[in-house]
Amino acid sequence: METRLVWNRIPRTGKGTAMVKPGSQDDPSRTRMARGLAQKIQSFAQAGVTHIRRGVDVEQRAGSPGEAGPATCDGGAPRPAPSQPQPASAPADDRVAALERLRCKVAVCTRCPHLARTRRNTVFGVGNPYPRLVFLGEAPGADEDAQGIPFVGRAGQKLTEIIERGMGLRREDVYILNTIKCRPPGNRVPTPDEAANCREYLDAQLEILKPEFVCCLGLTAAQHLLGTAEPLGRLRGRLYDYRGMRVVCTYHPSYILRFPELGRPAVWQDIQMLMKAMGLPLPGK
Repeated sequence: METRLVWNRIPRTGKGTAMVKPGSQDDPSRTRMARGLAQKIQSFAQAGVTHIRRGVDVEQRAGSPGEAGPATCDGGAPRPAPSQPQPASAPADDRVAALERLRCKVAVCTRCPHLARTRRNTVFGVGNPYPRLVFLGEAPGADEDAQGIPFVGRAGQKLTEIIERGMGLRREDVYILNTIKCRPPGNRVPTPDEAANCREYLDAQLEILKPEFVCCLGLTAAQHLLGTAEPLGRLRGRLYDYRGMRVVCTYHPSYILRFPELGRPAVWQDIQMLMKAMGLPLPGK
């Protein structure tokens, strides 16, 4: 997410005294509020948040005029702003703030020292904090490590195609994350210990997001979430329950890139099953 603001120069007369009508675009208090809002939006973006529910008080989210924006987490990533009392209409747990707190915790994690030394960024997750559907992948690759965003390489482009052209949704309607938050060297499969070290973060994200459906992309994600050693061929074609969430397992988008003649029809079959479970219309029906 990129935030761009154009600042209007305050007109001055005489000895530099500003002649500004209160409440106008050139009002310094308005400029300070806009700057605070921009800083907060940037903080949310780095937490992977693409949506904020309507009815949120801007001053509450952005800070009062003149207030500095959020500080940064240890390690350079933004820290969450201090928690604020929630209006009566807001949910008891503010998912945006909860995701930001968790992201800051992930950003300084060193449970896998070898991964912490070699990573450029932790890759937390991205998307709608109030999703019906979450896509769970394996681990960040080189592109994801560089940008700190999951599924932005060729496999990510294929996933976007599945979501938008196949399911008729927008990528920003869902939430996307991985089983581990750091790139394994050489894009190898995460070890059981690495996955176990990150499991607390995965479970916490799912608890915050509360999706109805989870689509596991690939063997690693499916086995890790469901706690099974079954091969992916046996896991496909059924709906599973995980803590009240309905889980579908399919091949990773990279499988379609490597073996399009096998992967495309198999993944589409699984996605159609998911769409039926979600009550989404199928193309041509």
